[in-house]
Amino acid sequence: MSRSWVSPGVAYLTRGLLSVFFPAASFVIMASIQGFRISPWLSSVVVLGAAPLVFAAYVLADETLQQRKATRLCARLVPRIQGKWPGNLDKIVDIISRSENEYLGTILISCNSHSRFTSINGLGPTVNFRFVWEDRILTTEPQHIKTILVTEFHNYVKGAKFREAADSVLETGVFNSDGIHTPRLYRTITRPFFTHDRISHFEIFDRHANHAIALAKERFRMDLAIDFQVVLHFGILTSFVEQFTLDSASEFLFGHCIDSLSTELPFPYNATHTTQRDSTAAFTGAFFRAQHAIHRRVIIGSAWPMTEILADSTAQHMKVVNEFLDPILEAALRRHGTTAKLDTNETAGDQTLVDHLVKLTSDFKVIKDETLNILLAGRIQYASSTLTSAIYLLAMHPEILSRLREEIISEVGLTRMPTYGDIRKMKNIQAVLNETMRLFPAVETKPLFIPGGVMVSYSVFLMHRRTDLWGPDALEFDPDRWLDERMQKYLLPNPFIFLPFNAGPRICLGQRFAYNEMSFMLIRLLQNFSAITLSPKPAMQPPAWWTEKDSRQAIERFRPRNHLTLYAKGGMWVKMEVVDDVEVIQ
Repeated sequence: MSRSWVSPGVAYLTRGLLSVFFPAASFVIMASIQGFRISPWLSSVVVLGAAPLVFAAYVLADETLQQRKATRLCARLVPRIQGKWPGNLDKIVDIISRSENEYLGTILISCNSHSRFTSINGLGPTVNFRFVWEDRILTTEPQHIKTILVTEFHNYVKGAKFREAADSVLETGVFNSDGIHTPRLYRTITRPFFTHDRISHFEIFDRHANHAIALAKERFRMDLAIDFQVVLHFGILTSFVEQFTLDSASEFLFGHCIDSLSTELPFPYNATHTTQRDSTAAFTGAFFRAQHAIHRRVIIGSAWPMTEILADSTAQHMKVVNEFLDPILEAALRRHGTTAKLDTNETAGDQTLVDHLVKLTSDFKVIKDETLNILLAGRIQYASSTLTSAIYLLAMHPEILSRLREEIISEVGLTRMPTYGDIRKMKNIQAVLNETMRLFPAVETKPLFIPGGVMVSYSVFLMHRRTDLWGPDALEFDPDRWLDERMQKYLLPNPFIFLPFNAGPRICLGQRFAYNEMSFMLIRLLQNFSAITLSPKPAMQPPAWWTEKDSRQAIERFRPRNHLTLYAKGGMWVKMEVVDDVEVIQ
């Protein structure tokens, strides 16, 4: 939806009223012109009753047409959730009331007594929630997801509804692009920047990792915990891993380090110190809340503008984002204008993404939208979220941490900077990251649309935990499954059961960059710290009744949540044991 002086809600209501009341009012006026005398009371009934009558007729016609088309194609309708209230309103109320304290994904699989991962609500791996008479299909079936992403990619687009919900934040960037050719165009533009030579330059990672680790050590000397991700109720403070990934991504993409590590790390809730917010923290918080708004809109469905009658919920947040990002991009454009022109078919080793884009277009909006979308991928979607989950799981499984640390010390020692070749040789670190992304994929559900306009989402989170796809130990954190016979048994015959980076034409171009960044940071951390322990704060701790539940919910010690990406509600507070000088010398 294009930005304008009118709110999304007012625009939505205006369109709806005009589409219903105008024909009804026209009927009354035409009848009067023709000499038919219609009482004011009857005129009011016709005009006011038009909306519910038209909607009821639409719902009935839609039901009938769907059934007839399915019969004609010798198919069946997607199994529907059956609520007690019209439009499944009771299910909506149930989801909203339980979402604050329930474990991630549980609501979707436990609307009734059935709760097996292979049988969402007892109806199978693909169900239709049909909220407020609008089809909302969710699947965890790998073959269906393969159809969406690969074999029939041209038939599954994000659609006008998703673009309208996300446009005020993502605008024309690759995450909000659609159709067959548009995503490929954007990927053609950005792909040269994600070559092997570019993503294996580790000097940027090393500089920011060393800075971040030094800040962490300073806190540990004060016997204070640090947070890998701070999510406050009224705002956001950039945390340890977010600062590292934000600084690394911004320098890699823009040639300008946002330098969020120049500010202090957030203090624990019970510390006597207070954390000062700066423009970087404001930018991070605003961008996070804007993503939250998109997620809320998509969940609500087509009627989301009704929740934004007074104002666009993303407007103030994007104002902060733009005030922070615009000067950085403008400086990069000015810098490009003063340098010698490079061949448009080459990507110089010291070029940034902005330098590369400026060679291809002079449209500031295109450059800004694309860099903002890529920054979202580079900072949040993979590295920050996955590293947070990895640190949590390593703290929960010290034996795996010890084994991973042994591999790191064996390959690169305690001080040497790892290279691309080192990371490629280390099987355990890849296994730990893959297992982390299996249990806690950074990107949970992806909204798509079939030509008929029905929303289809696929849940990577639930699919990654299905015991029929991954074996009876699917809910356990076990990196060995990527190194032993289970790899041959489960993943290789059916590769679409593991999709942390998407697949097909929409596969993430920066997946190798993300793997390198996450691997590099884990190596540097475990070169400097020998143990990790959780130091949970009240907001991080799950409700006590979680321990009475089945599966991972009973053992989880943090509260996973998601908007466009996975995050830890209340943060991920940890302490680490610093490697002493004796071990380094040895």
